Amino acid sequence: MTNSTVATNPSASNAAAATDPRAGKYLAFHLGPEEFGIPVLAVREIMGLQDITAVPQTPPHVRGVINLRGKVIPVVDLRLKFGMESVEYGQRTSIIVVKVGEVMMGVIVDGVSEVLNLFSSDIENTPDFGHGIQTPYILGMAKTKGKVRMLLDIEQILSTQDLQGLGGFLQ
Repeated sequence: MTNSTVATNPSASNAAAATDPRAGKYLAFHLGPEEFGIPVLAVREIMGLQDITAVPQTPPHVRGVINLRGKVIPVVDLRLKFGMESVEYGQRTSIIVVKVGEVMMGVIVDGVSEVLNLFSSDIENTPDFGHGIQTPYILGMAKTKGKVRMLLDIEQILSTQDLQGLGGFLQ
């Protein structure tokens, strides 16, 4: 009897249906004054800035490649990718290594702040910015600690287009 009561409990099934797939743990970082978050499950490593080997004929936001324990990893400056002005790298500048599809990539950010545990109630849908403005890379907006952080779909941001011209380095 207990099993059938649990299985047919309407409040239990409503709670499951109301669970937002975007809820979970996010790594929070900033680019200038703006705060962002990416799913922790996509993050493989966080490291300080290191020597980056430039690769000719790549877009300006593709800074080059690094050697990560014997593996060549492309590195993208997220500020430049987002069309923000370039700044001099500082002591808090970090490289977040993420897995995009089957490829490991590094993203340069101004600083990493914390890991957030976000619930459905903390996340709102991306607002409509008007006709012609597409934001497929934004999963939603998180409201935590009096701030609004953009939750990013890192796979949408770091597409295979970023890897064009690096094919010979990624073998």
